[in-house]
Amino acid sequence: MTSRQNAAVENQMDDDYGLFVQKMKGLTGLDLHLYKEAQMKRRLFSFLQKKGFHSFTDLFDRGLQKDEVLLKEILDRMTINVSEFFRNPARWEVLQTSILPGILNKRSDPHIWSAACSTGEEPYSLWMMMKEAFPGSSFSITATDIDSRILEQAQMGLYSARAVENVPPAYRQKYFEASPPAYQFDTKAAARDIRFKKQNLLADNPVREVDVIICRNVMIYFTEEAKDYIYQQFYGALRPGGVLFVGSTEQMFHPEKYKFEPAGTFFYRKS
Repeated sequence: MTSRQNAAVENQMDDDYGLFVQKMKGLTGLDLHLYKEAQMKRRLFSFLQKKGFHSFTDLFDRGLQKDEVLLKEILDRMTINVSEFFRNPARWEVLQTSILPGILNKRSDPHIWSAACSTGEEPYSLWMMMKEAFPGSSFSITATDIDSRILEQAQMGLYSARAVENVPPAYRQKYFEASPPAYQFDTKAAARDIRFKKQNLLADNPVREVDVIICRNVMIYFTEEAKDYIYQQFYGALRPGGVLFVGSTEQMFHPEKYKFEPAGTFFYRKS
């Protein structure tokens, strides 16, 4: 195939993908323009090939419009659902020893938002930390994600052995029931303090009046325009002095642009 023919094929693929993005926004409300195109296109192209479709248009017209199960499956592929308990344990230690004590000194009943919480490991990690490191404290956690099926899975609280590797042994013994090869989290106890809610970070109103926002390993998938919008939303959601906790690959190089100030590596305080 000549370079001109290659260019023509690439242009056709771009047009096909662009039409798919428009149709998906109309069907689901999810705007794929706000996700990094190369990553998303690669993920979805792999999906359509696996399912036997010939193009993005074919996938939508012959598949997604007619098959609700396939639609749910591709939404799971499009929204990143990778998590584990106490991911990057050293960062959680900073949260426990340096960030939360200051928050609790200011408020006796902090409200914490776990944004893009996926299958629940993050809010449950936080809940265990609050119960063990700050016994007797009053707090509430709002855990949100765009994927309702994933939220249902989070509320079930069933996890693989790999997912709980970083859970301290004392926590694991107290809050999990081993059911090989899985572990069942004590969701009934946590339900008193955690509210799960469906939410699109790029379209829905943010959770309001929060003291800590944990949003980790999500922003890397968004365009700069989308990141700007979300950081502004986070700033508005935090109470004065509130803290944003981001992932290990999501360091803000100019936090002052969003009126944040560094509060530690990967932690930013509303100034």
